[in-house]
Amino acid sequence: MKHVFLLVLVSLPVLAIERSGMTLETVKRVYVEGLGDAPPSVMLRDMIVASLSSSGAFIITEDKDHADAILRGSAMDELFSEQHHSSDNINIGTHTGSSENYSDRYDHTSSEKQGGLNIGQNESSQSNERKHEASASVRLVNRQGDVIWSTTQESGGGKFKSASADVAEKIYRKLLDDVQKARTGAHAGTSER
Repeated sequence: MKHVFLLVLVSLPVLAIERSGMTLETVKRVYVEGLGDAPPSVMLRDMIVASLSSSGAFIITEDKDHADAILRGSAMDELFSEQHHSSDNINIGTHTGSSENYSDRYDHTSSEKQGGLNIGQNESSQSNERKHEASASVRLVNRQGDVIWSTTQESGGGKFKSASADVAEKIYRKLLDDVQKARTGAHAGTSER
């Protein structure tokens, strides 16, 4: 009976060390922390959770204590207007004039010359452009607190999706690509032995 108890005690710390030292290729269960308190940041977090959950590559948990790794970071989402003003002016002007008067008792002479040229053009334009930009910087941290993956993604929005949705998709794709590369590399390393 003493030997069985000792075996269990010896194997528990090994499991704890193995679980806390997760690497990118071994992470299965992920907790996604809030990316900020503003409603767009909360929405971006929810989009990342939905994308990662639907991929099947990870189990997304709402319990931080059961996670192999935590995705944390910050996000920004802004709507703003950009105003553009331009104005072009061309003006050319010249004017000459001359006048001569001579008069005496018998003779009277008068001469007058005038000239002038004026050209002008005015053009101005104004436009308002509504912009939607989002960005997020996230990192995947294992149970020991080691950063095992990170990325920063930005978007000016797309034709058919919001900037936040575009950033969430970029994060999701980047993480899945990097996990796939890490897992492929890990399998290649074990098959060579």
